Amino acid sequence: MKDSYKVLLVDDEPNNLKVLQQILKDHFQLIFAINGEKALAAAKEHSPDIILLDIMMPDMDGYQVCTHLKTDPLTAKIPVIFVTAMGELENEAHGFDVGAVDYIQKPVSGPIVLRRVQTHLSLVKVIELDNLARAAIKMLGDAGHYNDPYTGEHIWRMAGYSAAIARAAGWNLAQVEMIELAAPTHDTGKIGIPHSILKAPRKLNEEEWEIMKTHAQIGYDILNKTDNPVFKMAAAIARFHHEKWDGSGYPLGLAGENIPEAARIVAIADVFDALSTKRPYKEPWSLEETLDMMRQNAGNHFDPRLLEVFLQIMPEILRIKATWRQ
Repeated sequence: MKDSYKVLLVDDEPNNLKVLQQILKDHFQLIFAINGEKALAAAKEHSPDIILLDIMMPDMDGYQVCTHLKTDPLTAKIPVIFVTAMGELENEAHGFDVGAVDYIQKPVSGPIVLRRVQTHLSLVKVIELDNLARAAIKMLGDAGHYNDPYTGEHIWRMAGYSAAIARAAGWNLAQVEMIELAAPTHDTGKIGIPHSILKAPRKLNEEEWEIMKTHAQIGYDILNKTDNPVFKMAAAIARFHHEKWDGSGYPLGLAGENIPEAARIVAIADVFDALSTKRPYKEPWSLEETLDMMRQNAGNHFDPRLLEVFLQIMPEILRIKATWRQ
């Protein structure tokens, strides 16, 4: 059974195309081009998922074709595998420089061609799924504030703050990127809170506040439906970003390092943004007032170590804040 992926085969020698056709025909949809000009046209017309490209062709060689592909937004993301004769292998570095992802040596081996193509298409699928996860994260972040116009930009500011704190606290690049993606979903559970409470232009009464507090568990229940690591972190943040270092927070009353570090970081970013910007029930606090209050709550509300990290990078925090209108 053929896969739905489309593979563009480019070679000026018909026999070479026939060999590749025999190897791949039972697995993929195939498109053929016999020179560089036709290859560029086919790439735009058919949007193949991967291109197997000969190097030594008349008029326009494979390097030039690849360069054109990578400079055109319509084709730039299509992986290119060069298919080359043994004598050309010394030019591998140049091939990678112009954007190729791999080399296959002529005369080609059927199993090697098939495995290389499958491997790179698997990477394409991983990238597609990652992009889908990122899009879903963004949509859930927006959804959590859809009926909360005063704080719509809050999620993007505090995502930047959270990433900056994590980076300064020693998280690696992948972890920093993960928390920046996950942090905007911290209030996803507000989807389940009645508008009369969510939009109340005043402080909530005790009964309303108990209802509002349920957004932490609602957010967790929505986000904790997958093993995707970004969503796992997002679920933990949604559930625990209102926990406090001294155990007086909600929903579980966790204390100290029992609270996931990502949630402790987001708690700092969340409170800083809430205090320093205008809300339906309050005017923005000054920077001095905001930081004084946060210092007073080190060891109570906030992880004291992470709060100190936050205070040390205040110039960076203020640069992030300045990129968003108030």
